[in-house]
Amino acid sequence: MRTAYRVFAYLIAVEVVVQAAVIAYGVFGLGKWIDDGHVVTKHNADSGSITGSAGFVIHAVNGELLVPLLAIVLLILSLFARIPGGVKWAGLILLLVVVQVALGLLSHAVPGLGALHGIDALAIFGVAAVAGYRVPRHRPADSRPAEQPSGTRV
Repeated sequence: MRTAYRVFAYLIAVEVVVQAAVIAYGVFGLGKWIDDGHVVTKHNADSGSITGSAGFVIHAVNGELLVPLLAIVLLILSLFARIPGGVKWAGLILLLVVVQVALGLLSHAVPGLGALHGIDALAIFGVAAVAGYRVPRHRPADSRPAEQPSGTRV
């Protein structure tokens, strides 16, 4: 369970990097589309014909489905992994992810919230990386097999 917790925490941190990469691909692709003399309309935006439009789609799917799912699984794992503070860190990650999704959706109506969306992404990355790093690399002392006194046979 400890290893699974660590892996899921690090997966969430990696997903933040993926999210940054795909949204950058989308934005730079959109910039190139405009530089090439094209016009952005609702029709060509929805049709996927804009250069880099896949970046926006991947960002939306990852951000609204995959990252929240990973955060929920991490919280469930934390309940069984017996990691000191593990539930607290997993709960904080889930809270930050919920805020992130809300900011992402609300930013379409209030673009200024996009800045908070980016800041929250950095917080998710940092908290997830710390949560994964905090997992002890060895079993706790109470779960190790008892040592036999020297000179006795088992």
